[in-house]
This record gives sequence, structure tokens and C-alpha cells, in this order.
Amino acid sequence: MGIGFKELLIILAIALLIFGAKRLRTIGSDLGGAVKGFRKAMDSEDEKETQQLNSPQKDADFNSTSEKSGSKSSNA
Repeated sequence: MGIGFKELLIILAIALLIFGAKRLRTIGSDLGGAVKGFRKAMDSEDEKETQQLNSPQKDADFNSTSEKSGSKSSNA
């Protein structure tokens, strides 16, 4: 079902033939940097979300808006 060791070696050999050793190295480092940046962004977003969930939040004051709208409808 998954990719075995032999299949992985064949894929790497084909990639080496197509791109060459130097280009394949830069592709690998670019891909690694992209994954590292993605993980860093995900971790920072998770941290922000955790801080927002843990910080006390003031509830919305719905009474003041309903009083204003109630006074408008009673004048009509």
C-alpha cells in the first residue's frame, strides 16, 4: 500500500537523473525551509489561539442596545 524502500530508491534515482545532485540538494533545502516555516506559522497561530482562549473576556452588553432599539419602537 505505501511506498517501500525499493520504490523510494527508484524515485530518488530518477530525480537525481532529472535534476542532478546540486539542484536536488537545493530543492531539498528549499523544501525543508518551507516545511519549517509552515510549522513555525502553525505553532504561532496555535499559541495565539490558546492565549485568546485563556484570557478573560468581557461579555457583550446586550441590554444597552435593546434599550435603545426599544425606545425607538415606542415612539413610532
